[in-house]
Amino acid sequence: MLLVLGALVTLLALAIGGGVTLVYVNAAVSTVGSAEFSNELAIPPLAPSRLRPDGAREFELEMRSGRTEFRPGQATETWGFNGSYLGPTLRARRGERVAVTVRNQLPEASSVHWHGMHLPAAMDGGPHQMVQAGGAWSPQWTVDQPAATLWYHPHPHGVTEKHVQRGLAGMFLLDDEVSESLPLPRNYGVDDLPVIVQDVKFRGAEFDSSHAMFRDTGFLGDRTMVNGTLTPYREVGDELIRLRLLNASTARIYTFGFADERQFSLIGTDGGLMERPLALDRVQLSPGERAEIVVRMRAGERTVLRGNKLDAGLGFWNQRFAGGDDTFDILQLRAAETLRPAPELPSVLTRASTPDGSDSVRERRFDINLAGINGKPMAMDRIDLAVTRGTAETWIVHNNDGMPHNFHIHDVQFRVLARNDGPPPAELTGPKDTVFLPPNATVTLAMRFDGPADPNSPYMYHCHLLWHEDQGMMGQFVVVDAGQSPGTPPPMPPGHHGH
Repeated sequence: MLLVLGALVTLLALAIGGGVTLVYVNAAVSTVGSAEFSNELAIPPLAPSRLRPDGAREFELEMRSGRTEFRPGQATETWGFNGSYLGPTLRARRGERVAVTVRNQLPEASSVHWHGMHLPAAMDGGPHQMVQAGGAWSPQWTVDQPAATLWYHPHPHGVTEKHVQRGLAGMFLLDDEVSESLPLPRNYGVDDLPVIVQDVKFRGAEFDSSHAMFRDTGFLGDRTMVNGTLTPYREVGDELIRLRLLNASTARIYTFGFADERQFSLIGTDGGLMERPLALDRVQLSPGERAEIVVRMRAGERTVLRGNKLDAGLGFWNQRFAGGDDTFDILQLRAAETLRPAPELPSVLTRASTPDGSDSVRERRFDINLAGINGKPMAMDRIDLAVTRGTAETWIVHNNDGMPHNFHIHDVQFRVLARNDGPPPAELTGPKDTVFLPPNATVTLAMRFDGPADPNSPYMYHCHLLWHEDQGMMGQFVVVDAGQSPGTPPPMPPGHHGH
């Protein structure tokens, strides 16, 4: 009897082990070499705007449900802004007053967060500014930050991953005197291309948004789209092409490079231009991060933007199940037989716009893991900290989890002062609002809180791997005047989904 029992236990162990091995082997995906690049890259239209009598530039966004044909004859249920999928590119200039009328025609409440934008907390579009089904919201603010590639997306607590996956996202570009004076590619859709990268998976005609086994990072797809286009190509007619890369995926971390290993110039990060161009052949972006790169093309050639394997010290298990072994051919660039000449990139782009930590009045520490931040999951009715308007602070963020995370702070752009025990790599020296943290990593960040004080309206800080955010990996802070106490967050908004 014992022999039979022992044999059964052994068989069971072998079956489980074999099953895990099969799951491990089948977990890695790759589209390298198999992408046909048969679809011309869609370019999101520039959103129309009108100047109101009071001088404000007014945009209109409508959240809609619809159907989108990503593949011929197969219509997929999707959500979008002013269309069935994604949204138009908003564009404004520093110093302008901006007003946006947001209407929600979805079957449920959602919100629109202006990711990377410096603006009053009540206009931020976080989980406290829900827009009810059939309702509208009209935030307005004055653009007061450097030229940058920002974006907008929903932020409903508990269901952000689902809303972004369905297609609610778009770019928000800012210009200023500095960016307009530099000889950089700037003809939108011609030599200055938005590149909104998402990973997706289909089950029949519909999106398959399920989390596969052991995927603690959240949803990971088996193919990529750019601007809602599968296997896209773009014909270009200029020697220098500027790509505004946005990782709009919900959990995937990309290591962007070109299939032929060519170098490119990193000219901008989340919050705007670098001080000077940086020559790279790889740039890593976690969800929510942006990078502006300029690549030189030769007449008649083709090159492919690729997502390479992730080199972040994730370990054997996480490397596979957090998508670190996955590779993608993302976008093909096809150069015309004759190219318009472009000037060399300037050696200096702009002056640093973020604090260097020398005037920080306070240091704060944040331990982040899937259980929450500093041991606490998000609570909509709890203010976690108050910062004093006009002051700079240093935040030390440590990932004490075994899985990858990142950290996004609303309203501010920060400077990465250190990563682990040393200075940050050169590609992290530009203005940032989101930063990647591999397991056991620490980053030291300096930022200034110079927006209006509002003790009752909080901003968020959170992991931007959206399933982690939905699980409660988020906290809230308010900006107060010196000596002022934090107030009480607004009552739980109708349509609230979360914890």
